[in-house]
Amino acid sequence: MPEPNLDRFTSRRSTAYANRGMVATSQPLASQVGVSTLEDGGNAFDAAVATAAALNVVEPTSTGLGGDVFALYKTADGEVGAMRSCGGAPAEATLENVREAVAAEEDVDPEDAEMPETGAQAVTVPGTARGWELTAEKFGNKSLGDLLQPAIHYAKEGYPVSEVVSAQWQHGEELFESEHAREAFLFDGEAPSTGQQVSLPRLGESMETIAEEGADAFYEGEIGENIAAEVQSEGGFLTTEDLAAFEPELLDPVSTTYNGAEIYELPPNNQGLIALEALNLAEEVGAADHPLDSPERIHYFAEALKVAFHDGHRYITDPEYEDHPPLAAKSWAEERAELIGEEANHDVSFGVEGSNAEDADTVLLCVADDEGNVVSFINSRFAGFGSGIVAGDTGIALQNRGSSFSLDEDHPNRIEPGKRPFHTLVPAIAEFAAEDDETEDWAAFGVMGGFMQPQGHLQLISNIVDYDLPLQAALDMPRWRYRVDGELGVEERMNGDERLSKLARMGHKVQVFPPSAFGGAQIVRNENGTLSGATEPRKDGNAQGY
Repeated sequence: MPEPNLDRFTSRRSTAYANRGMVATSQPLASQVGVSTLEDGGNAFDAAVATAAALNVVEPTSTGLGGDVFALYKTADGEVGAMRSCGGAPAEATLENVREAVAAEEDVDPEDAEMPETGAQAVTVPGTARGWELTAEKFGNKSLGDLLQPAIHYAKEGYPVSEVVSAQWQHGEELFESEHAREAFLFDGEAPSTGQQVSLPRLGESMETIAEEGADAFYEGEIGENIAAEVQSEGGFLTTEDLAAFEPELLDPVSTTYNGAEIYELPPNNQGLIALEALNLAEEVGAADHPLDSPERIHYFAEALKVAFHDGHRYITDPEYEDHPPLAAKSWAEERAELIGEEANHDVSFGVEGSNAEDADTVLLCVADDEGNVVSFINSRFAGFGSGIVAGDTGIALQNRGSSFSLDEDHPNRIEPGKRPFHTLVPAIAEFAAEDDETEDWAAFGVMGGFMQPQGHLQLISNIVDYDLPLQAALDMPRWRYRVDGELGVEERMNGDERLSKLARMGHKVQVFPPSAFGGAQIVRNENGTLSGATEPRKDGNAQGY
């Protein structure tokens, strides 16, 4: 099935408003699960977990129990915090061991081996189940078992596949090679078509086990044994001990102010510092002084991101292994802004060679409730169905996040036992009235899609803060992105736009890409008690309140 032509959809959307609760996701059935959870007495954290679990079933192409989960939140009592639930490399995954394993599989010299994009070496310890459990127990009103029931229902009873998800499912036909992987996610050997009724009974059974026994069933029970056995049978190093040792974290976010708003992001090992440095650089060079539809605006914001990516990819890694400079500091931006001028700077490179992270598939959902909680919750296996490995009969596809590691011993993100890889996932929250003590104005947001994520954060925040666009209009705006190869990608809707020729004259290598290359955003907002939300027009989803 060809990729859906998203530009042909002409349906008008406006920002959704409600009083009691608001949920924004990339799949309508999942949005309804979140709203139903709120209506049934759950708070925003409960709804986030229930919705994330439902997305594991109704959008299994982008998320799953075999991946990781992160959150940024503001609680009803004013606490701003973060949750990080991502595992590291197996204890036996030394640089030497992985080089030799990859070399043997690819028939190359160990010194020439590179991290593969899929397969057993790309599997790191999944964090999702523990992250869901921690969120529910620490912040929610309901048990994890209760929150998993809607997902279990859809997995066992079935649902019709939506259009964008169907298109994303196609790559599973080539990716999945083992019989149990194909039985878990393909139907007579094929990906489902749009509207086809499907069920995922093996995944439903695993979720039932977790609902009954808690996350221990995943990390210390039969599910974990299946995961470790499957990875080892494919030549990997993951063990049950690696799984049992994993624990999620609650931590302080990092932040900066931008034109009167305060933006909060995840610290390393995630790329939140890239978004913050880019905001500081854009503010420093006055990127928003230019009109919304001007080529100068695109130029200066894109140049800010180019510098921020260069710095972030040079320094960001697992903070337990290496420190980083103050990338989110205004003083750092003042110094680095010297690299930004009227012409495109080709002396600043960005990207992690061989990281496989430029484009990825993720789900991000946002929830707000009438208590004052706002939650940005992001869940992913990294690239679609991940590594291509499905653990036995569990129906759980395992992530390929380890493909972001390097086998270069001098690289800051070289693989090491227990080390967490560079992570693209960055949920975020914003206080739009940061300088006004009389106003309560908080938003939870995020933009999915590998290296598009901080680029989307910058564009979304600027659209709202600098140009006062309504939430949905801020998401609907055509996007651009810097690519690893130095090209400036623009959406098809901008093709033929006179701005593109001006950008080319400014030194940019402009390339047109389809809408699917520009991420998937969600946002909810609580402005003095009025809840609002918007959803990504490039996805299947909706923003729904009550």
